[in-house]
Amino acid sequence: MENSADISEDLSRRIDRLAARSKLTRGQIIEDALAHGRSLAWQEKWVAGVEAGLSEAENGVFATEEEIAAVLNRYGPA
Repeated sequence: MENSADISEDLSRRIDRLAARSKLTRGQIIEDALAHGRSLAWQEKWVAGVEAGLSEAENGVFATEEEIAAVLNRYGPA
């Protein structure tokens, strides 16, 4: 069974950029999209969010106790 597909150059470049940013292989990115329904756009947004969070943490920006309490109150046990 052949393990390849024809995809556009734009899509191929996006997969390559996402692979470099996420340290995943092209195959892992494509498998995630197919197996779990996570579009390339969703994966790009998720990686950007993780990068933003890491950047904030590196700069000492963390949630306040009040922000944490608000989230716990909103999503905690009913």
